[in-house]
Amino acid sequence: MLPDTYSTGKPLKLHLESAGALNSFTGYGPDYVIVNGQRIETSVIVLPERILPDWPPASFDALAPEHFAVLEELGREIVLLGTGGQQRFPRAEILAPLLRRGVGVEVMDLRAACRTYNILMAEQRKVAAALLFA
Repeated sequence: MLPDTYSTGKPLKLHLESAGALNSFTGYGPDYVIVNGQRIETSVIVLPERILPDWPPASFDALAPEHFAVLEELGREIVLLGTGGQQRFPRAEILAPLLRRGVGVEVMDLRAACRTYNILMAEQRKVAAALLFA
């Protein structure tokens, strides 16, 4: 068992070391996210190892099945769909291809998607966050 204090009697603080090359959300607002200090203001797909900027759907209402084709090819076990300031569920046919492949899809508002992504990424899960701002 590790001691919980140094010889000075002060509490020992342990910090998990994270790989600096992995993408995580470091901030967000109603119309942006910050990934590793980089502000993003357009629809985006974020993976631990890369960012796919300018994801084609400009808004939730513009979502179409072809927008999820790229997500099918990423080999993720779970996709988090952030639908802006509020949780909105897309039509079933939009998500069907991912679900048929056994990919878990979670639909949530943008803030929840960012927080959930960070947790799953830290657990080394194969996660993608597909984010919309409007």
